[in-house]
Amino acid sequence: MLSKLNIWKVLTTLSVIGILLALYLFYNYLTKPVLESCYINSSVNCDAVTKGALSTILGIPVSIIGLFGYIGILLSSILRKSKTVLAIVTFGMIFCLYLTIQEIFVLHVICPVCLTCQLVMLLSFVIALTINYYPKFKR
Repeated sequence: MLSKLNIWKVLTTLSVIGILLALYLFYNYLTKPVLESCYINSSVNCDAVTKGALSTILGIPVSIIGLFGYIGILLSSILRKSKTVLAIVTFGMIFCLYLTIQEIFVLHVICPVCLTCQLVMLLSFVIALTINYYPKFKR
């Protein structure tokens, strides 16, 4: 059973994983990696997302938006700001849903790293809901 302290540690760990994934996607956005670990085939790869039409929104790299989101989650989880975490993670879930729909139905591509980011965001969302609405974890 998770204690109040442990649930915050899990959230902090998830945010660090998200930061690392976002940094990897940003690196792919900036460069052509020597080792293309994300390219499986034309339907499963990161290039369509990091170099294509979904790579920026309003001129801002999508990976940077994700990076700042995960940094916000990290700082909020360290400071134990439950409402702030919930707000950031809710935005993140909506943003991830938008990107997933665009990847699958517009680009017809699946980005494995993006899916991992989305899984991290989903788990963070569930934890944020638990922290905010389960009496045991409320302040």
